[in-house]
Amino acid sequence: MDKNQATLELGTKPVGRLLAQYALPAVIAMTASSLYNIIDRAFIGQMVGPDAIAGLGITFPFMNLSGAFGAAVGVGASTAISVKLGQKDYQTAGDILGNTVTLNLVVGLSLSVVCLVFLDPILRFFGASDATLPYARSFMEVILAGNVFTHMYFGLNAVLRAAGKPRHAMYATIFTVVMNVLLDMVFIWWFGWGIRGAASATIISQVLALCWQLRLFSDKRGLLHLKRGIYRLRANLVKNIIGIGISPFLMNVCACIIVIFMNNQFVEYGGDMAVGAYSIANGIGMMFVMFIMGVNQGMQPIAGYNYGALQFGRLLHVLRLSILAATAIMTAGWLIAMFLPYYCARLFTTDQELIALSIEGIRINMLLFPIIGFQMVVTNFFQCIGKVKISIFLSLSRQLLFLLPLLAVLPTVWGVKGVWAALPASDLVAALVAAWVMSVYMRKFKKQYKVVKANG
Repeated sequence: MDKNQATLELGTKPVGRLLAQYALPAVIAMTASSLYNIIDRAFIGQMVGPDAIAGLGITFPFMNLSGAFGAAVGVGASTAISVKLGQKDYQTAGDILGNTVTLNLVVGLSLSVVCLVFLDPILRFFGASDATLPYARSFMEVILAGNVFTHMYFGLNAVLRAAGKPRHAMYATIFTVVMNVLLDMVFIWWFGWGIRGAASATIISQVLALCWQLRLFSDKRGLLHLKRGIYRLRANLVKNIIGIGISPFLMNVCACIIVIFMNNQFVEYGGDMAVGAYSIANGIGMMFVMFIMGVNQGMQPIAGYNYGALQFGRLLHVLRLSILAATAIMTAGWLIAMFLPYYCARLFTTDQELIALSIEGIRINMLLFPIIGFQMVVTNFFQCIGKVKISIFLSLSRQLLFLLPLLAVLPTVWGVKGVWAALPASDLVAALVAAWVMSVYMRKFKKQYKVVKANG
């Protein structure tokens, strides 16, 4: 097979088959990724205790913050590469790959050093109590020590999908999951390392997957491969990567701010057990959110390529199919949350108080899940085609404009239930805003499509 064929088919192959080809591996990979997050929590909850689950919940803002910087580079680079491939600019696409490697090294190391120096004060700010601080610290010391490998792993996985290798990206993720579970059993159950063992398992599995990714990108027969002369940071490329990646960056930073605020509100109105319940409910909800991230990852190279190639009919077709898939996935999540919450909570703990709190939290948190998929796909769509300001607005609207004020007001009326209720309330308003923005821009896309079609 010609090395360009996998990329060129983004503009020629039927869109439905293409989305399945790219999205299914990404969804499988995200499913595997979410499963190992759940398994991590399950091991910690069952073998260490409720306080450890709460301590792990305190680390969520850290994980979101690290993910924010990773997304700014990885998502920004993969989208920029997709557009350049659609424009047949293979040289620039290769240069973006090299700059991605360098940026991940710089950002990953810098973030680790800063956060390790101020670790305890940061965790206190995130909502850690005397009981949960030791667990949160033990976990994050290991995670931050290996942060540069995590950044590189996720960044190169995003580029693999943009380069027409979604299956390889899936294989890398599945490998990390299997290895993580095996190492969890060894480090937590056999060695008795507790929460530090879970963190060590995560980092080691990602390092091993990264070695395989680097081997793939060292193959000179590939359209994109590592070579001399592409690693020096170039201002125009960095600006392009960060310009596109700023939307997911801000989304993750906002998620970090929100989780900090929620943890502190849960501690104030419900105590450490409420934080533990949120950790469990968030873990279940994130599993389905990551499914949608898989759909978005599958849509990204198709949308980016066809936007660059001015094939607006195919662009809108992949958008519609992605929205349908996301809605179906989130509806399935809603059914599980409404009818099987006990079994979800029981995976993580045997503590009856924590189970009861988690059941209520799962149901409230996922109450309006059927409409969240639409909002996530629309936000990602604007990012894929370089409409950064719109994507940023939609990313920030749910978290800063709607959720944060609700988190400040509702708990003063309903206590801890008000903290939970703020989540579905903000989901509803954000989905309505996304629908309005999409309807406005859909008319513009259709006009552009007619002009391009008329001009041949």
